[in-house]
Amino acid sequence: MATPNYSYEKRQRELAKKRKTEEKRNRKSNPGHSDGHATNDPSAPAEGGPPPQAGTGESVNAG
Repeated sequence: MATPNYSYEKRQRELAKKRKTEEKRNRKSNPGHSDGHATNDPSAPAEGGPPPQAGTGESVNAG
């Protein structure tokens, strides 16, 4: 059985932590600017999710 590479795992954790703090710092420095990760528009499809299906939900009459 292979032994775990603890130094690699530790480095990955450190990089993830650094990335997270950098994103947090960017959010705080630009409070009005959105990166597009979180939108307040409920009609917008979720990222990675399927597009809304036609004919589902409320129907709108054309006439």
